[in-house]
Order: sequence, then C-alpha cells, then structure tokens
Amino acid sequence: MNSRPEAWLHQARNDLALARLARDNGFLAQACYFASQAAEKSLKGALLELGIEPPHTHVLHDLVQQLDQAGLDTHALQALPLRRLSRMAIQSRYPMDATPPADLFDPGDADQALTIASQVLELVEALDS
Repeated sequence: MNSRPEAWLHQARNDLALARLARDNGFLAQACYFASQAAEKSLKGALLELGIEPPHTHVLHDLVQQLDQAGLDTHALQALPLRRLSRMAIQSRYPMDATPPADLFDPGDADQALTIASQVLELVEALDS
C-alpha cells in the first residue's frame, strides 16, 4: 500500500479509537459521528489504493459502489447497514429540530455505529491482504 491510502487508513483507525473513547464517556452523538468518519476514510483509502480519487461525499453506499465498479468484490460491504451509518454522520452533528444531537442517540446506536465502522475497516484492510 502506498503512503497516501495508508494515511487514510491510519486516520480511520484513529477516528474509530476516538469513537470508542467518546462512547465509553457518554458522548454518544460524537461516537456515532467518528464511527461514520472511520468507515468513510476506510473506503476512501481503498479507492486511493486503486488509483481512484475519492469523491467529496459522506454517503458510504456511493463509495462502496465505486469500489464495486472498480472490480472489487464488495458483497460483504454491501451487506452492512451503511445507510444508517451515513445518516448518523449528519444527524450526529446538526440539530434537525429543537432536539440537539446529544439527545438523539443512545448506547445501542453508538454500539451499532462502532460495529459497522469496525467491520468496514476490517473488510477494507482485508482487501490489501
């Protein structure tokens, strides 16, 4: 793996660690946000490894589609609930009504986000094996 994609994966691992730290300290919206960032950066790192400049998007499904179009087997990635994690990227940062994001997420949401992001990172790392 060349240095630029590896930098993205390193940052993905760092974001995932921060998501765990946030969850463990009760910052559930932030845990969901950083989990989504970890998954996004993992997928963008995979695209970069293929020589594809990743688009400016937070939609994980779109990134997986690009990997699929590049010829990678993305069945395992497509089986994950990526749309839920993509929505968390926005819902965890911006109030959509009178409810702040800090009040929208529970421990189950944070655990789900961390599980999905961990699986994305593991699958992307396995692509390089």
